[in-house]
Amino acid sequence: MPDRQWRDGLHQAVEAKEQVEVTPPKETYARISFQRFFRMYAKLAGMTGTAREATAEFWQIYHLPVVVIPTDRPCVRQYLPDLVFTNQAAKWQRIVAQIVQVHATSRPILVGTRSVRASERLSQLLTEQGLEHQVLNATHHREEAQIVAQAGQRGWITVATNMAGRGTDIKLGPGIAALGGLHVIAAERNESGRIDRQLFGRCARQGDPGSAQAVVSFEDEFVSRHAKTLVNYLKRRHGTGDQEIPSSVSRAAFRYAQWRADRLALRRRKAVMRADHWLDEHLSFAGRE
Repeated sequence: MPDRQWRDGLHQAVEAKEQVEVTPPKETYARISFQRFFRMYAKLAGMTGTAREATAEFWQIYHLPVVVIPTDRPCVRQYLPDLVFTNQAAKWQRIVAQIVQVHATSRPILVGTRSVRASERLSQLLTEQGLEHQVLNATHHREEAQIVAQAGQRGWITVATNMAGRGTDIKLGPGIAALGGLHVIAAERNESGRIDRQLFGRCARQGDPGSAQAVVSFEDEFVSRHAKTLVNYLKRRHGTGDQEIPSSVSRAAFRYAQWRADRLALRRRKAVMRADHWLDEHLSFAGRE
């Protein structure tokens, strides 16, 4: 981004690595956390589709209540049960099989991944199956508008990272609503359930039909990091085969991992705010001296 740099010499290190002109580092004379910055406003309000899960944090940090506004039209989105597998190979195999099945009905499909690497891997698997598709990630961001415009058309397959879940309105093509609308597949749960809701919210908008489902595995980086003990227990219990694990306990492992990740992120944000207040208090005191 213009006029933006990484701190502590990291920006210069990357410039040297990429063999471009090394720019002089910028000096930071003052800084402020987002939490403290927004609390300086006399009046503060906002609107988002995923604030409900953060009701407690909005009140604790900003002293702002969260009000849920009913939708203009009833939401008819169909949430399908999560599909859980012990390994990623089985997960990707099932995702491709599901894409083939839904694609046969001519419904458009959006698959959300957490990383560019995962989106490229799925793209390769779809290419091997002879399925035409589009990829939307950090390396294809210049074509974002065109890809999004086509994502709701008949028989269209779109593979996207989380960037597709933010402010993206996918319009359904002619006759798509009668077929069932857009089908969304989450190839991995995110650390925050709000991001999952953003992705699933790409379908069934403004009263249109649509469906959403998560297809995950115990080898996914997110759940193995935040629920390692529980995941290892479930692996021992269900084995390492390629079969689907229907147990409700396996799905609960992902909800538990998200709960832990959300708590950790909240603690970090609160720590940033406390450190910001501490610096402001002590620097102000030093200035008076």
